[in-house]
Amino acid sequence: MTDILVLTEQQLRQRIDLDAAVIDIVEDAFRGLAGGHVVMPPVLSMHLPDVNGEVDIKTAYVPGLAGFAVKISPGFFDNPARGLPSTSGMMAVLDAQTGRVRAVLLDNGYLTDIRTAAAGGVAARHLARADASRAAIFGAGLQARLQLQALRLVRPITDAVIWARDLSRAQALAAELDGPDLRVRATADPAEAAGLADIVVTTTPATQPIFRAEWLRPGMHVTAMGSDQPGKTELDPLCLKRADLYVADRASQTRLMGELRPALAAQTFDADAPVPELGQIIAKTHPGRTSRDQITICDLTGTGAQDTAIATHALAAFSKDT
Repeated sequence: MTDILVLTEQQLRQRIDLDAAVIDIVEDAFRGLAGGHVVMPPVLSMHLPDVNGEVDIKTAYVPGLAGFAVKISPGFFDNPARGLPSTSGMMAVLDAQTGRVRAVLLDNGYLTDIRTAAAGGVAARHLARADASRAAIFGAGLQARLQLQALRLVRPITDAVIWARDLSRAQALAAELDGPDLRVRATADPAEAAGLADIVVTTTPATQPIFRAEWLRPGMHVTAMGSDQPGKTELDPLCLKRADLYVADRASQTRLMGELRPALAAQTFDADAPVPELGQIIAKTHPGRTSRDQITICDLTGTGAQDTAIATHALAAFSKDT
């Protein structure tokens, strides 16, 4: 096993960025899920309430890719007070034919951040109106920045507003991102942020809803990507009742840890109703958005297929050197 490639976060940052190619790669992973041949076990999640932490383990075998990833992804949300990032982690890449370990990617969560943002771009590409130009981002952390970057790769975003519980953080991020090609400002009023947007992306670890159903407007698209653990929720459960189309990244996951879970508990979503998945819309086995005025919601809980896609993409970028 001496031929295992070990790559650091710094090395990965030099080769892998959030760009159109990565969005396409993550889109292909979702398309593969719709094909029914991807092997993806349920997420192994461990919640650590005593230390405000969590650990997720995700994996998937995607036919056609040379390897598959097993990812360990911790999130310890008191870390910023210690001067540490809240997320870290690593991925092991195994050969899809032999099962032998090919690489260990010590990315500290960087690849997860990139593939998560790319999924937001994929959701907007297939569910938001083609002319959507105004975005609202709920949250002011790293994903807030990356999700806005991903939106700009797939939609003509010219204006954005940022809301966060800590207004000073929203203001700081808005000031950093504001420029001649993208006007960005912060607001203390989440209803105002929603009212200005064609696309809303929620990027928080909230355990109580931060987005209300009455803020939904005809033609709006919402991507909720923060509810990746049981107990988290960003959307008012009534949002799913009011939406014309609710889409999951993986329906079996959103029933357990996404926005679908609290909606089912509140009986604002029919437990027997079919739940279309993003991959089905990409593969055109589900129509997706069918009119400008539809309200659409995409629930992203994060899939092992995304991890395998980004990990094999990263490994391929370095394999060219050998």
